[in-house]
Amino acid sequence: MKKSILGATGIYIVPSHVVSGLGHVPPSDKLNIAGIGVGGKGRPNLNAMKSENVVALCDVDWDYAKPCFEDFPKAHKFQDWREMFDTVGKDIDAVMIATPDHTHALIAATALQLDKHVYCQKPLTHSIYESRLLTKLASEHKVATQMGNQGNSGIDAKEVIEWIQNGEIGEVREVHAWTDRPIWPQGLERPQTKMSIPKTLNWDLFLGPAPYRPYHEIYTPWNWRGWWDFGTGAFGDMACHVLDPVYAALNLGYPTEIEGTSSPINTESAPQSEQVKFHFAERKPLEKVNLPEVDVYWYDGGLLPYRPDGLPEGIDLMADGLGGCIFVGSKDTLYCGSGGVGRRLLSGREPKVTPWLRRIPSAKGYKDGPHEQDWIRACKEAPENRTESTANFAYSGPFNEMVLLGVLAIRLQSLHKTLAWDGTNMRFTNITPEDQLRVKQSDGFTRVNGKPRFNSQFVDLNAEEAIQEYIRHRYREGWFLPG
Repeated sequence: MKKSILGATGIYIVPSHVVSGLGHVPPSDKLNIAGIGVGGKGRPNLNAMKSENVVALCDVDWDYAKPCFEDFPKAHKFQDWREMFDTVGKDIDAVMIATPDHTHALIAATALQLDKHVYCQKPLTHSIYESRLLTKLASEHKVATQMGNQGNSGIDAKEVIEWIQNGEIGEVREVHAWTDRPIWPQGLERPQTKMSIPKTLNWDLFLGPAPYRPYHEIYTPWNWRGWWDFGTGAFGDMACHVLDPVYAALNLGYPTEIEGTSSPINTESAPQSEQVKFHFAERKPLEKVNLPEVDVYWYDGGLLPYRPDGLPEGIDLMADGLGGCIFVGSKDTLYCGSGGVGRRLLSGREPKVTPWLRRIPSAKGYKDGPHEQDWIRACKEAPENRTESTANFAYSGPFNEMVLLGVLAIRLQSLHKTLAWDGTNMRFTNITPEDQLRVKQSDGFTRVNGKPRFNSQFVDLNAEEAIQEYIRHRYREGWFLPG
């Protein structure tokens, strides 16, 4: 058996694919897992995977990552994930990715090309092209994949899907979904002050493929979600949770039209609140219910849909602390929290539906653990006999494209039109070479003799060029995706 020596620490890793032989890992063996981005959500993800061998940890901020380093003291530590793959890549079976959104695709694509199993936090990617690429790579490399929207594995979500697909509320032509996020700063302008980079942070690696900007503490840790270069705002963060049973139950695929509006938006940061409308064409009927045209409405930042008829007084639409959905059917209305939790029909009827979707043990409610363990189970099964986890990239890649289209609807709202989307070819069909985006760059307000004076600055962008960048990013020099 081959041994790998990790640096000067004297740690020996025997890869599980070597132990098991013949390229297949028996369920009795443990995976060798590497965690990339372990200061935030990556830490609970890895602790949900501690049944396996966590052999390598990587984070650009070693101070922020220190608690996770202490959780797994025997794991080898890196700041640069590329160095990690170069040094111990052959000894790693699977990778957990919980970095900022803008680096997901780079790391996941590299791992897939190295035939590593991949668990990647939501949103799966930062751009639509990146999602399409990961979907394709995952289909070619036959590894187990999972997006980190843990409610997808929940029994509650399965019940919502079964109720709808069994025809319990009839044909669904209207859905409303919401969250109270953001709970981090958004709608901000780029800081003008410069700060010294902490000694424990590799700022260049944090930026990765994003354009260079001076360090400021407002960006990281965690606050990166609200900045366009690094995150996707409240929509990208929470729609992967809240809209998941909507996308799955209604077999949505690509929307044909999108439209968005929001509180003030600028070139740097996502808005404080937003609304988005998706329109989906009729889909192939299911055995027990038709799937007609449907409009899906999204609200965040404290905005909520109007209360539907039949919802009892006193019911808090944010009772679960995450968000919720209302499915308006031709026979009944279904209400639930994020991940299907608290599902009920507003008629008061309790459906008697024979379960047919696979249940994951201990997945009742909305929690970490079952989702990660179901991915581990899939990793240990041979590709030809594998039962894929339900948030695998074949599902979550196209779903993530829908989520990122919601982000684009907000960024393109100054066009003042309903945007027609050709999902197959990843392009809008009603954008002309003359279309211009007018986006606020800075907001100025003063009082002169007690009277208001506004000095807002705007930038005009060619819509076609800006949209191409939003759909498929140009990376900073030295960073690139596979062709």
